[in-house]
Amino acid sequence: MNGPTRISTAYISHGGGPLPLLEIQSQEGEMQTRYHAEMIETLITLSQEIAKPDVIIVISAHWEEAVVKVTAGAKPDLIYDYYGFPEQAYSLKYPAKGNAEFANNIVNGLNTRGITAKAEHTRGFDHGMFIPLSIMYPAADIPCVQVSLVTGSNKRRDAQFHISLGKALKEIIDNIGAFEHVLILGSGSSFHNMHGFFDSSEEALHKATRFNNWLQTTMRSSAYSETERKSRLVEWFTGPEAQYAHPKEEHLLPLHVCYGANNKAVDNAFSLTLLTKPASMFLWRG
Repeated sequence: MNGPTRISTAYISHGGGPLPLLEIQSQEGEMQTRYHAEMIETLITLSQEIAKPDVIIVISAHWEEAVVKVTAGAKPDLIYDYYGFPEQAYSLKYPAKGNAEFANNIVNGLNTRGITAKAEHTRGFDHGMFIPLSIMYPAADIPCVQVSLVTGSNKRRDAQFHISLGKALKEIIDNIGAFEHVLILGSGSSFHNMHGFFDSSEEALHKATRFNNWLQTTMRSSAYSETERKSRLVEWFTGPEAQYAHPKEEHLLPLHVCYGANNKAVDNAFSLTLLTKPASMFLWRG
């Protein structure tokens, strides 16, 4: 390769379990409610704004560990980590390969930087990975590595840690220098209150909108210094209706990893409706 590695970063919403793909499959069938139409369109648009990467690092809300773990299998299986869906939801395929050498480099690089990390040789790819990537890169021809979240009982500490994790991932990618273009994909949801998704009241919509507006301002505004932007993200739970939008933080923390890899305002912010509530996706171009 010539020149430094390009690193693109995106924080996305991956939707409700397998529903995005089931909705695509049933466009002419019996599923008439399209809760994910705007999400699907946004993911396609986002993938078109990014040059095709050589490898993808996915930080999924659906993998939480006591220490950072990294998938290091050559051909990880899929984990159908959802329940109560039609039979076809459990036969979805996304045969992307892993990259053991890259995974081990990430593990070693994190440990060198004081972040405890371990390679995970048997774990598969969860739906936070294969659902959105089936939409963004349906050919499944890009090697992927998943990196886990580390969550505890202190929201401030968790947020700070994941910003540091993102910073470390960028440094490791730069030091490896083996790829022309790497995509860091934070896969979660900017609103994740399961009861709230299906609460049709004006109050619920108002609460969700208040937090979404705050998040858009936090990630987009040039009025903030990066010290101020980071402080808002570290203290995200003090934002308007933040605890309503995220009773638990695992679907927001991939955003902190994405920010940590960039330390600047986003290059593009997408606004959409997902499962009846306002949602956001963010892109930093490589």
